[in-house]
Amino acid sequence: MHEVVVVDAVRTPFGKRGGAFSGGHSVDVLGAVLSSLLSRNGTNPNEVDQVIGGCVQQVGMQALNVTRWAWLTAGLPVETPAITIDAQCGSSQQAMTWSHALIASGMADVVVACGVELMSRVPMGSTVPRDTNLGKPVTRSYWEQHEYTSQFEGAERMAEKWSITRHDCDLYGKRSQDLAARAQRESRYASQLIPVEMPPLGDTGDPTGSTVIISADEGIRPTSLEILSTLKPTGRPEGVHTAGTSSQISNGASAVLLMSRERANAMCVTPMAQIIGSCLIGSDPVLMLTGPISATQKLLHENKLTIDDIDLVEINEAFASVVLAWQRELNANDEIVNPNGGAIALGHPLGATGGALIAKAVHELVRLDAEHALVTMCCGGGLGTGTLMRRIS
Repeated sequence: MHEVVVVDAVRTPFGKRGGAFSGGHSVDVLGAVLSSLLSRNGTNPNEVDQVIGGCVQQVGMQALNVTRWAWLTAGLPVETPAITIDAQCGSSQQAMTWSHALIASGMADVVVACGVELMSRVPMGSTVPRDTNLGKPVTRSYWEQHEYTSQFEGAERMAEKWSITRHDCDLYGKRSQDLAARAQRESRYASQLIPVEMPPLGDTGDPTGSTVIISADEGIRPTSLEILSTLKPTGRPEGVHTAGTSSQISNGASAVLLMSRERANAMCVTPMAQIIGSCLIGSDPVLMLTGPISATQKLLHENKLTIDDIDLVEINEAFASVVLAWQRELNANDEIVNPNGGAIALGHPLGATGGALIAKAVHELVRLDAEHALVTMCCGGGLGTGTLMRRIS
């Protein structure tokens, strides 16, 4: 097995729904990130063996293998193959896992894992057509095996199972916003962000013909418990989650440059971290969002570590109960979890989030000069993704 290292990981700022990315195109946004990742590390794009991207709503501008189109649109080598996968919310983290496997097995030396989602342009549910002749993704045959629930319902059932209250969720929602605001003030995101040039929309909703540079996350906003307590539940009439304690619909892209340790040494590249474990697990499709618990337990067990050995965790804040249930099950120290805020504050551009969490984790490892970081996500349909990294000092 070859040692696999993270050379760099980047993301765009995350744009809010209807915000600065609303006039953009997914191919251009991802292409800009791919180009910037390679150029800022002095990597010849001809050295890249494969590009694996994640995207959930693969329709419209995100159809026909958006990763390949982004690579070509950016003027990068036609000989480099690129594919797009859908592991729901964990798509770009699973792209990272496949990239890890390719390099570890010796099938590749340099791979880029990436992801994109412009949810303002291609909304959730776009891949389920109104034409009923094409069929539905969930059938009566499935119902004979499992109860069909939404992610909103799964989050509420998790709250019930782990005795998580509305107040618990509101406190967590405020925490995410407060930590993200602090991180932005202290420029903690600066090393991971790739500014993107976008054509803004005018008052009529049409492009203005000019461009603006997007350099900061748009979802961070002042938050108080008083405001959060007034918001209506989103999952159930008396549920514990609101728009203030769930991930924001948003837009963005991310990319991670991975190499074998041998190739990094040969190219005189200084890696940021070593990947010591990756996984994709299946979990209860009814609760749906418990995957991070099992993924974490699997990675810790396989690497003979405990949660106390982990210095930093990035777990996607799909809903507050996902993180809170994970913390209670793992008995994790609150201070190591999403120390710079998460998707409740920054947003969750589905296919891009996994790579963005890797970027947040690896840059924070460097900033703290810490040793171990864990990244994990829940995914629609009952999946969990996991990546365990060790800082290279």
